[in-house]
Amino acid sequence: MSTSYIPGTCNLGKAEVRRRQIVAIIGLVLSLSSGAGLIASHANFAGKLSLFLPLMVFSVGFIQSRKKFCLAYGMMGTFNLGKLGDISRVQDPADRAADRKTALSILLQAAALAAILTLIFAVLPL
Repeated sequence: MSTSYIPGTCNLGKAEVRRRQIVAIIGLVLSLSSGAGLIASHANFAGKLSLFLPLMVFSVGFIQSRKKFCLAYGMMGTFNLGKLGDISRVQDPADRAADRKTALSILLQAAALAAILTLIFAVLPL
């Protein structure tokens, strides 16, 4: 794991990555419990689409932890490679632009993953 800020590539330290892993696990648990509830209630296709939100929580946490890059930090022009709460500001405008590009990419990837998983769940005859 990198121990230094790399514009557009790494803006999270080990503690922050662990926090994103926990978010992914929470999103997964919410998705599984919501999915079970939707199956038990025999929800229609439109009802099953409500699974998108918990799957989005899972997807954002998962992708951020894998890429070691925080979407929110990237949009705000900050990073944290130390202990939780030690947020630093990105000074170079070019670095901030690279971070925003990566953050947008993560958001789009997470939305695509959540949408694909939601559609798979919605079309399965459960």
